[in-house]
Amino acid sequence: MKTMTCRDLGGPCDLAHSGETADDVINAQDAHLKEVVKAGDEAHGPARKEMKGRWMRPRQALGWYNDVKKRFAELPED
Repeated sequence: MKTMTCRDLGGPCDLAHSGETADDVINAQDAHLKEVVKAGDEAHGPARKEMKGRWMRPRQALGWYNDVKKRFAELPED
């Protein structure tokens, strides 16, 4: 299990997301952004917009995705 924060993934806060894979952490970040923006948190709006754009244009987002996977792989186990 490894942990990355919302901020590590391009968001504005330090909420920790843990998972066995980078995809687990990315999916947790996506859910977090959806939840807090829906609740009215404007600070997370730009990160939510970027994440939403990545899901809609996966080929263009491949650089971000590969960077997150690399940084996740370099993290120590929790």
